[in-house]
Parts: sequence; structure tokens; C-alpha cells
Amino acid sequence: MPRFSVIVPAYRVQAYLHACLDSVLNQSFKDYEIIVVDDCSPDACGSIADEYAARDPRVGVVHLPRNEGLGPARNAGLSRAVGDYLLFLDGDDTFTPEALQTIADRLETTGGPDVLVYDYARAYWSGESVRNTFARCLTESGPASFRLADRPELLKVLMVVWNKAYRREFVEAEGFTFPPGYYEDTPWTYPVLMSAGSIAVLDAVCVAYRQRRRGNILSTTTRRHFDVFDQYDRVFAFIDARPELAVWRPVMFRRMLDHFSTLFTSRGRLPRGTRAQFFRRARAHCARHRSAGAAVPRRA
Repeated sequence: MPRFSVIVPAYRVQAYLHACLDSVLNQSFKDYEIIVVDDCSPDACGSIADEYAARDPRVGVVHLPRNEGLGPARNAGLSRAVGDYLLFLDGDDTFTPEALQTIADRLETTGGPDVLVYDYARAYWSGESVRNTFARCLTESGPASFRLADRPELLKVLMVVWNKAYRREFVEAEGFTFPPGYYEDTPWTYPVLMSAGSIAVLDAVCVAYRQRRRGNILSTTTRRHFDVFDQYDRVFAFIDARPELAVWRPVMFRRMLDHFSTLFTSRGRLPRGTRAQFFRRARAHCARHRSAGAAVPRRA
């Protein structure tokens, strides 16, 4: 059984997939498997993945019969994973050199936590690399792991799936999977962190997060940004099903409100003519999920 299962969803990233996979295969740490999920990509992603699998037995490929999106593609990788820990790497991003050894060492030092949160840097076309703004939240505090309540500032770190390592047995015991739609990270990362019995942090950049790729969700104008409403419904449903997590409801309300505000005010995300509808739905969601004392926005 490998130490890590690295799950790589691939869709329309043929220009970057070689670099992505090479960044894993060139690591000095070798105890891993790579599961590339070809999300019925219309470009050469599938054939590129097959070429790597033919050369290295640690690379496996799943070809989906139709395009499903990031969430179902990751689920397809999850169902094949056998590693002690699950890592996710998008097909246009890369691991930094020695990332896997650094992650493995920190997992060992901290006693095998349910979740390890590590840092990333934004990689721009110009060659500039900018570290995560909230890197200070990942300051290491010795070998002890902790729970989210001990360090709630972790919620300030980008809530994505690919800056964390997850103990597979924990994920399977909790039954975590990804939903369809945009913002599929949201109902994964928040429930994972809220329910983890042990969390550790790693103050090291392990992922280069490619910026402004054409077709990236953050640079796409589409009604699919409305998916964010369903994703937060899933987060609150998770909280409501577990009374011990009720303390997180006001925190999640604030995070939801901030997310809605970011989408509403970001140019180029919402199609022309949909902003009023988005605002009405955001206001309705705030009314539905608000905690005592939280205000509902009345106008843009």
C-alpha cells in the first residue's frame, strides 16, 4: 500500500499535464500512486495520461465516458485510491520540488493526523510566484496536532481541496465525497476541517497554483457561479445533521456571506442581466441560514 494517492483530474489541460505529472514523478519521495482521471477531455489529456501509465506502473488512468466536472472526476479517483493519504493536484498545477518528502516528514512528526494543511504559491504567466497571503496561519507549533476549534484562523486559508493531505481511513469513515457543480471544494473542505479529530499544518509551499488559465472558473463568465448556493446548502445540512458542530453555524454564515459578496462584486463572473437574480438568491440564502443576531443584506 503506497503512502500517498495523488489524484489528478484532467480536462482541457493538455498544455500543462506533462509538467503536472512530471512534478510528481520527479519527486525524491517515491512511495505513491498517481491516479489521472481523464474527464472525457476533448484534447490530448487522455492519451498523455495513457503514455505516462505505459512508462510507470505507479500511474493509473481512469477514462470517464462523459464530461462530469471536477467533483465527480475526483470521486472517480477516490474510488480507486489505496494510499494511506489522499492528495489532490489539478492537472494544470504542479508540486514543488521535495513537496512529497516534506509532507511525509511532517505527517510522521505530527503522529499521522486526519488532515495536514500545507501552503501554496500563485504562479503567474510572468514567472512571478506569490505565496499565499495567509501563510502566517500555517505557522507550525511543534509536533502536536489540534482541532479546528483550537486554530479557527485556518479557515482564512484558501478553501480548496489541493492544499491538504487527508488520511484515507478518515475520509472513508466519514463518507466524504464531492458534489457536482462549481465550487465543489466548499462542501468538502469545511466539513472535513470541522469534523477532523486531528489537524496539523506545514509551513512550506508544496503546490504551484497556476493563475489566469483560460477556462479557469475564476476567469469564466457563466451562470454556473449560481452553483455556490447549492454548495453552501450542503455545508449547512452537514452542520444541522451534527449538533456538536452547531458552534460553527455563525462562522459559516459569515464565510458564506463573504463568498457571495466576492462573486457579486467580481467583474466578469456573472453574465450580464443576472446580477439582480444572484443578489435575490443570495439574500434568500442569508435569511435561510442566518444565525441569531446576523443581519441580512438589503441592497447591493
